[in-house]
Amino acid sequence: MRIGLYPGTFDPITLGHIDILKRASRLVDRLVIGVAINHDKRPLFDLPERVQMVTREAEDIVGCEIVVHPFENLLIDCARDVGATVIIRGLRAVADFEYEFQMVGMNRAMDDGIETAFLMADARRQAIASRLVKEIARLGGDVSKFVTPPVADALRAKFA
Repeated sequence: MRIGLYPGTFDPITLGHIDILKRASRLVDRLVIGVAINHDKRPLFDLPERVQMVTREAEDIVGCEIVVHPFENLLIDCARDVGATVIIRGLRAVADFEYEFQMVGMNRAMDDGIETAFLMADARRQAIASRLVKEIARLGGDVSKFVTPPVADALRAKFA
């Protein structure tokens, strides 16, 4: 069984994340969505809220078994914990690649049996970043082009 891990903070999950999830689901038998606990990022949504959003958005994805898995340890340790042989990462721009290139090198040094596969963001989704979506929502802008209606509602509720 091919198990892939798609990690992220998902604060919040965007249409860009969902695009990568749908495409990754065709590459593996089980896709584990690793919802990272990253205190340094100071997320807007707490872990249970992010897990709930990701779980809801992943319900309609077909192609493989989907599992939502919160984690706080090293990414490579999470991959080992869930039995993943591949880490799925989405790329939007060259800046993403530079960071991801360093991460791949470090992960390979810790476990060269776990590969990393990059999926380029769909051209219509390349500009979407959770950080920017939160900023737009905080300032009262319309985020409906970047997130699903339930996520937009959750953002409005946070900034009400």
